[in-house]
Amino acid sequence: MAKVIGIDLGTTNSCMAVVEAGEPTVIVNSDGGRTTPSVVSFSNTGERLVGQAAKRQAVLSPDRTISSIKRKMGTRDTTTIDGKDYTPEQISAMILSKLKEDAEAYLGEPVTQAVITVPAYFDDTQRTATKQAGEIAGLEVLRIINEPTAAALAYGWKSEKKEATIMVFDLGGGTFDVSILDVEVGTEERDAYQVLATSGDTRLGGDDFDERIIDYIAGEFQKENSVDLRKDRQALQRLKEASEKAKCELSSQVTTTISLPFITSVDGEGPKHLEMTLTRAKLEELIGELIGKTKVAVQDAMKEAGLGYGEVDEVILVGGSTRIPKVQELTKEMSGKDPRKGINPDEVVAVGAAIQAAVLGGDESQDIVLMDVTPLTLGVETLGDVMDSVIPRNTNIPTRESRTYSTATDMQTTVEVHVLQGERPRASQNKSLGRFHLTGLPPAPRGMPQVEVTFDIDANGILNVSAKDKATDKEQSITITGSGQLSDDDVNRMVDEAEKNAAEDAAFKELADARNQGDSAAYGLEKTLNELGEKIAEPEKASIKEKIEALREAVKGDDAAAIRAAMDAANEEFSQVSQRMYEQAAAETGPQPEPGPEAEGAGVGATEAPGQAEAGDDVIEGEFEAEDN
Repeated sequence: MAKVIGIDLGTTNSCMAVVEAGEPTVIVNSDGGRTTPSVVSFSNTGERLVGQAAKRQAVLSPDRTISSIKRKMGTRDTTTIDGKDYTPEQISAMILSKLKEDAEAYLGEPVTQAVITVPAYFDDTQRTATKQAGEIAGLEVLRIINEPTAAALAYGWKSEKKEATIMVFDLGGGTFDVSILDVEVGTEERDAYQVLATSGDTRLGGDDFDERIIDYIAGEFQKENSVDLRKDRQALQRLKEASEKAKCELSSQVTTTISLPFITSVDGEGPKHLEMTLTRAKLEELIGELIGKTKVAVQDAMKEAGLGYGEVDEVILVGGSTRIPKVQELTKEMSGKDPRKGINPDEVVAVGAAIQAAVLGGDESQDIVLMDVTPLTLGVETLGDVMDSVIPRNTNIPTRESRTYSTATDMQTTVEVHVLQGERPRASQNKSLGRFHLTGLPPAPRGMPQVEVTFDIDANGILNVSAKDKATDKEQSITITGSGQLSDDDVNRMVDEAEKNAAEDAAFKELADARNQGDSAAYGLEKTLNELGEKIAEPEKASIKEKIEALREAVKGDDAAAIRAAMDAANEEFSQVSQRMYEQAAAETGPQPEPGPEAEGAGVGATEAPGQAEAGDDVIEGEFEAEDN
């Protein structure tokens, strides 16, 4: 049976895992890393880079590099590169495609199914966008699950079996969630994980901490040098990387030095260098307000779950930003418990997703059942700009609820169902997920028609809404996609584009390899030709030079097959001259004795012309590098 992988599609970094022989294992990517930067970059030559290679490119081409795309999921915000617009779903699909390829290389088999995690506070449009990104990448997304829930699965797997109330504090690169879960052991021979409450902020995370550091450093530099580094894209990118590094270092030490030589230059004054010491105390001052926002979310979740101080049994930290000592102090202050740190916070969500993937893939050894919740209230707009709640927040999913409504005016034959998500009593203050119309109602006085509206949320947290007139049984329904989502046609088109791009990327790599090998072969042949000097007759030398020049011209073109043909022709020409030289040398020295036992194997490959390059040889040096695909 094909493996189903678990993917933590993160704002800053992504991670993937799989259950093998009953054990969850983090999948190492092609760069040898256990996490992959969620970064996409487009080189000036048209090559698409994903992961570590894209992150390295960010310094040189910040305007052609895309990061933190997760924050735009569920919106229509696009990124334009070389005149082409890319949606957040497409960029996320490029990251997922990279993870898929690396997983296939690691497992040695095709990967077609996955479980993908999202922040608990992602709304319906953001969840749908994530699922569509997986489809564009060629993955069947079996389930979308909440990141805190996945983390609880990872900690509960094969640990000491006990009932407990768990707080999962998830502070990643771009999002923050806190969830309260109840774990019941042995329910019908399974462990049950039920989410009691969730709260958070989809625009709060390590990126925001970095921005505070950047603003502080840039402000101090501007005071001294009258130069705003934030207006220089390359200087800003270097400053971003240094700020992130300083933040990480201050989790384990109390001071760090930020050193950026030649950060910028000023006319008449020459280059400027940045050298500054940042203390942990200053960092805590800069991000104190942001950390304070997490405290409010914790209070809301505990109140919703009906818990007070000390009533949480365990605290689990998820996300790299939870390494900050001040964050750990806050979680202990709020819960009264020291947080558990048994699993790498960067990997714990992917491990949990892999466990859920194994369950959905039919692995009977994974004896768990997962009960998640919807993070926000769902309802419809009624007369007077009022939102009527149909499914309250923190309701267990999957779920189905119905409400009956009537018309607002006499002889009304059409009703509009406006679906909303949020916690405000006024409809206009909540997020609109979509609208549809139920037509053909029989004319009747207002208040008489009975229209039943049904909300159905599946296990992925994705919503379907239907409306039916009880008198005529006329019905209309939609799967909520909202104004920020892609249509089915959009998704299918992007799937086709992704497949086309995969072919184009393969062709690009083939051409780059051919150019590298052709250039190396031309250099080697010319070098050997010069070294042999007068040992080669002028007519032969001229013929070889002609073939080398033809090879160099082919390398300038865009035809990989033509480059390889020119390389074969040059090698063949040199091989014929080389063979003649050896035959002539043998004739001049006379018959040679048979080699003794001690000489066996000597000279293997000696008939191969010096400087020749086979078409399949790897070329390390050159303009194109095979590792940065």
